[in-house]
Amino acid sequence: MRVEFDEDTCIGMYQCVAEWDAFTEDKSRGKAILEDSEEVEDGVFSREVPEDAELDAKFAARTCPVDAIRIYDDDGEQLIP
Repeated sequence: MRVEFDEDTCIGMYQCVAEWDAFTEDKSRGKAILEDSEEVEDGVFSREVPEDAELDAKFAARTCPVDAIRIYDDDGEQLIP
């Protein structure tokens, strides 16, 4: 499972931070940060989701009010949102 985070879309509500510890707050920029990720395109960050964190990652994506977090299965099919 893979997560993609669009930092430009993020509005800094930090609901993802409460759901999954891979997200942290950057209050100076008013954005969340996806830790241990790499930028795959301008402003979009991606990382693999450990098996024991899959549920937390899904909750983080579902709670994002602006759909800045997308979850993909191992075949590349988008699961959330």
